[in-house]
Amino acid sequence: MKRIDKICKYVYENSAKLTLEDLKGKVGFSASDISQTLNILRNNVSKELNILLKQNKIIKVKGRPVLFLDRSIIEEIIGYQLELNCLEIDDLNDIVKDNNSCKDRKTNKSKDSKDPFDLLIGVNSGLKNQIEQAKAAMLYPPNGLHTLIVGQTGVGKTLFASMMHNYAKFSGVLDKEAPFIVFNCADYYNNPQLLISQIFGHIKGAFTGADEEKAGLVEKANNGILFLDEIHRLPPEGQEMIFYFMDTGTFNKLGETNRKRKTNVLLIGATTEEPGSALLKTFVRRIPIIINIPPLDERPVKDRLEIVKFLLCNEAYRVNKKILLEADSVKALIGSASYGNVGQMKSNIQLVCAKGFLNSIDNKDEIEIKFNTLPSEIKNGLFTLLSKRKDIEELSTYLDSKLVIMPGGYLNLIEEDRYEPPFNLYKIIEDKSNILKCEGVDDDFIKQYITTDIHIHIKSFYDKFIDNESSKKKILKIVDMDIVEFADKVKELVENRLKRKFSNRLLCALSLHISAFLNRVKNNKSLRYVDIEDVIKDNPNEFKVSIEIKNMIEEKYGIEVPEMEVIYLTLLISTINEEQNLQHVAVLVVTHGLSTASSMVDVTKKLLGEGIVEAIDMPLEASPNQVLEQIIEKVKAINTGKGVLFLVDMGSLVKLGSIVAEKTGIEVKSIDMVSTALVLEAVRKCNRYDMSLDCVYEYLKDFKGYTVIDRVKNNEKNKKAIITVCSTGDGTAEKLKQLVENVIAKVIDEAIEVIPIGVNDINSRLNIIEEKYNIIAVVGIMNPNIDATFISIEELIAGNGEDMLIKAVKNHEIIVGQSLTNNIVAKDLCIDTLKQFLTFLNPYKIISVLIKFVDILEDELKIKYQKAKYISLIIHIGCALERMVINNGLIYTENDKLLDNRKIEVLRKANEYIYKSLNIKLSDSEIFYIVEMI
Repeated sequence: MKRIDKICKYVYENSAKLTLEDLKGKVGFSASDISQTLNILRNNVSKELNILLKQNKIIKVKGRPVLFLDRSIIEEIIGYQLELNCLEIDDLNDIVKDNNSCKDRKTNKSKDSKDPFDLLIGVNSGLKNQIEQAKAAMLYPPNGLHTLIVGQTGVGKTLFASMMHNYAKFSGVLDKEAPFIVFNCADYYNNPQLLISQIFGHIKGAFTGADEEKAGLVEKANNGILFLDEIHRLPPEGQEMIFYFMDTGTFNKLGETNRKRKTNVLLIGATTEEPGSALLKTFVRRIPIIINIPPLDERPVKDRLEIVKFLLCNEAYRVNKKILLEADSVKALIGSASYGNVGQMKSNIQLVCAKGFLNSIDNKDEIEIKFNTLPSEIKNGLFTLLSKRKDIEELSTYLDSKLVIMPGGYLNLIEEDRYEPPFNLYKIIEDKSNILKCEGVDDDFIKQYITTDIHIHIKSFYDKFIDNESSKKKILKIVDMDIVEFADKVKELVENRLKRKFSNRLLCALSLHISAFLNRVKNNKSLRYVDIEDVIKDNPNEFKVSIEIKNMIEEKYGIEVPEMEVIYLTLLISTINEEQNLQHVAVLVVTHGLSTASSMVDVTKKLLGEGIVEAIDMPLEASPNQVLEQIIEKVKAINTGKGVLFLVDMGSLVKLGSIVAEKTGIEVKSIDMVSTALVLEAVRKCNRYDMSLDCVYEYLKDFKGYTVIDRVKNNEKNKKAIITVCSTGDGTAEKLKQLVENVIAKVIDEAIEVIPIGVNDINSRLNIIEEKYNIIAVVGIMNPNIDATFISIEELIAGNGEDMLIKAVKNHEIIVGQSLTNNIVAKDLCIDTLKQFLTFLNPYKIISVLIKFVDILEDELKIKYQKAKYISLIIHIGCALERMVINNGLIYTENDKLLDNRKIEVLRKANEYIYKSLNIKLSDSEIFYIVEMI
């Protein structure tokens, strides 16, 4: 044990012996006490105690001598969490008195007695500027300023708005009873009339079903705050009514013509979108304060660690047990929150705590969370964090080998937290565990069963917070808005007809497919033939939906949709299934001897950690009938619908396969001369490639094992390949092939073949391709789960897909050239889009000038645009130049004096570059519009 760990343990164990009465006196442990007891030099003890204090693990009581106490134990005794800036105190009585005045921190009765923002993690670090903005907005005379909070899903926008409301009451701007009304505009997104009615109210007869007059939220929020979450979902007419209300304080209910009603309401809006693109400009101009809440990975490392501790502390309180975590587990949790920020981190922490609770259900005192027990998606968080060296180094100064969280206090910062599940997960685990134990169920099965249940409960609750709007933005870079909106309606139809939810992967696939179809119609091209009868027979429900989609397309675009297109739509819908296919070929190993089969299966499970594989050891003295009955029972138990592969040691057992098939009605294939290598390869093929029983059998019957010589020969003859996957292998897959080829052609000195394939024949094609090629990456709409990097279409277009592709190439030791660029795909997409809009200018000739224009903006303004913004700027400027050529430029009608002069100056400098290169110049009006864009 390290010296610091010994000291920490000493302080912890001795603090645990204290009571609340003890804290009213002068108690604690000095450096001298610790030095003498542990036989460590006093100056070394002082050094380690200072480190522990910086890590917020201990409390320092000033005086002579200076005394130290364990923070978590003291918090448990006094019943609430101490603020991080209150860990150095003059007298213990201060915190004990604070405890008495708090009465009950669990219900937040002390919130109004101090600045509410002090409760937020990051008040003096990651959120310092945002909090200053919020305070300024609340304190601005006479009634505060309307505010817009911008941030990704799960960063805490609702919590921040609630803190603003609490601060306004704390500072006296609002009365103690001032209302805080929360409304999510997305709840009525598809019904603008009802949405406006919710906000402003309606009179009797305003619309069908309006049987009586109803007060709106602006009335209910009078003399308080109305918080409009996802405000970008307000239709334009709703935004106009809101900004008129902001201007005048008056409004009319739905159905009224005169704006005669008046209330005093401060509006706070929240959005995940860029305000300039998602809201009316006239609306945004009326909101003087815009607060940007940073995503979790942009917050300081210490803030992220404190958020983890805070969330763990709440779980420890709920379960009333101490929680112990390995340092790597904490790092994994910090790195695991990506798209969902704090909301996702809360979900992940609840998941690991629930699993830890299940694993230690018989331990009344503590839950231990070890790294090797974490789900794989959370484990990956460690590797994500390891790629950020500065973060890891800083985190190491705050973390020891173990983090101990005591069940001392629970702090609920928001009255209605939508990220708080409506169920008690620990109660569910306890109840189900007791029921299964009473029924005599095996402990291992109980854990496996309840772990699945935990995943379902948490996933089903948190899935609704995933923001799918970003998926639409990504696909809009290569498909017109009109097509994406139409594809969204098609997706809704598919979900209603098939009675299941799809993610925006289906939206992406439909948008690309419909776009490709319209291009085929335009160019008078048709799809190649596929086996129609089998497709219809295998997917009757999807086929019926596809006929409806055909009618929608014909009505929308006024064109005839051929029968073959309906078949391809059927294939597309049937392959984009959200639920993982749990049907795999099962493997049963049967050999003579006491443990031969069990040993091979045990090795396979340890190495692969997945797959349906079981063993039957057959003693030499066992009768054939006994063995046959055992095999039949096992086959019935492991069959998932795709058959069972028998792997046996002697030919005599092969004959049992046909007998078992006859008695059970389950398809069985048998291969003799089993070895550990054969079992490994069988399970790998069945699970990873989802092959049919016949395919697995044909592949394995000639399998000769993993020999070094064979591998060397194979590597010599195998070419390297990248696979692009789409619904059919045509159209979009070919476009993906072109994009991928453009990326790799500019960065490598070695030929790599790019092969497009369709989802429907992915398994059979991959099997053949792997015989000839070494697959280094797969790009497309479906992950085939092979040993190669997978890059989704969304990542290639808008994420870090190019970097992933280049990294995959590097990892396979292909020589990579020096001229790496991260804008190859962006350039291709810009050219493709500009070809649709430009008549007089040649996109291929002007693209380098446009890219240089944006580069000048980035250099001069010291900013790096994300790819989405980068692409939209290039396309806008290209269209603006076309307008200059035909003398049809935009006219700027707003007050240009309000625009940023620095940006105007930089744009004029970039404009000079265009003039020198193309002899075309953007007008001032066009420049002003670009200023608004950036």
